[in-house]
Amino acid sequence: MSVRERRERERVRRERLIVTTARGLAEAEGWDAVTTRRLADLIEYSQPVLYSHFKGKDAIMAAVAVEGFAEIAALLGAARTEASTAPAALAAVVSAYVDFAERHPALYDAMFVHTVDLQFARPETPAALAEAFAAIREAVRPFTGVGDLDVPTEVLWAGLHGLVTLMRGGRLPRETHERRVALLIDHFTS
Repeated sequence: MSVRERRERERVRRERLIVTTARGLAEAEGWDAVTTRRLADLIEYSQPVLYSHFKGKDAIMAAVAVEGFAEIAALLGAARTEASTAPAALAAVVSAYVDFAERHPALYDAMFVHTVDLQFARPETPAALAEAFAAIREAVRPFTGVGDLDVPTEVLWAGLHGLVTLMRGGRLPRETHERRVALLIDHFTS
């Protein structure tokens, strides 16, 4: 192995360590606890080393978000393909989405709540974001007929995100969450 290959491997390992540490700290204490100084202390590298990988906290949060999109895309895709009918697939995707948001609140916030430099439907959109959107789109496909799938997918996603966010924020009661989600699913399957 050449010196250049070893350095690249070490750079990738450091970057992975930064992202993993930031995610763990955010899940344990929230994103306000994640600072470049604290991360540098936790991973035992200097702040300039962090800045050699990321422009700052927002870029680290974006990297965490991309990781989250890859995870949710895999979960949603698996939920859809394991279901035996189209309505069951849509319900499984919605359930997997809600479960993901509940189990990973800080990750979900990095993906959907905090402002990070990630955009959908652009040539530079990271593959993980497109795959997450595609997983939802494929669950919506049987209920839209022929035509543009993106807008109905966006409506389902926005409705689902709104329900999850409002419930997590205490603005909608948790005890009626399942009824609201069922109503959203019913809107597409009826």
